[in-house]
Amino acid sequence: MSDAYVVGDPDGLSPLQVELRDAIARELHAQLALRGERIELADLPEVSYQITLRVSGTLRSTLSRHPSAHPRAVNRPNTAATGRRGRPRDADRPRAEARR
Repeated sequence: MSDAYVVGDPDGLSPLQVELRDAIARELHAQLALRGERIELADLPEVSYQITLRVSGTLRSTLSRHPSAHPRAVNRPNTAATGRRGRPRDADRPRAEARR
């Protein structure tokens, strides 16, 4: 038995996974309601697109509430030492000739 089950989460999902699962379920429910409880094969690209929008909105909302959960916030190099966007400055990079 996992710890997640013991603390009351029978699925063993993280809070983010629960939010994503719920967002996907809401969108699928909405799409099925729009399409008369049946999704045709030809409709899958549109349904997938709508689910992607729903998941994107959920992620954006979650990351705005918890900025430390953003993947770029973890192990981000010090931009003062490396230059813009965490990339090494050109002077710090080995020359192409030296790599050959």
